[in-house]
Amino acid sequence: MGFWVFMLMVDMLVPVSMIGFGKAWSKAAPKEINAVFGYRTDRSMKNRDTWDFAHRYCGKIWLVCGSVLLPLSIAPMLLVIGKNEDIVGALGGILCAVQLIPLIGSIFSVERALNKVFDKDGIRR
Repeated sequence: MGFWVFMLMVDMLVPVSMIGFGKAWSKAAPKEINAVFGYRTDRSMKNRDTWDFAHRYCGKIWLVCGSVLLPLSIAPMLLVIGKNEDIVGALGGILCAVQLIPLIGSIFSVERALNKVFDKDGIRR
């Protein structure tokens, strides 16, 4: 049972992080444009306008994705309570891999939106 609890917690990390950062970023971007924390790409770090836009946009996507992923991650884990560690570990690993799809996929969406709204120098079209 201990391993199942551990895997449940691991499988909740990505959705809970997406919800938390999604809520925060949809309201306000990190104060400083920096290379350590936040949505950091060349395009998003051009200026304050691109930085704020990228965080608001990414925050909205992450809030929705995290809210969908959380119950979709918990439900399958409930089906394997009491099963052996191989089954729990395999399902937990699959869930973690599936969670990476919207996490990484959001980059393409945000970059496409930045490209539509800003030119290559970060000036609004």
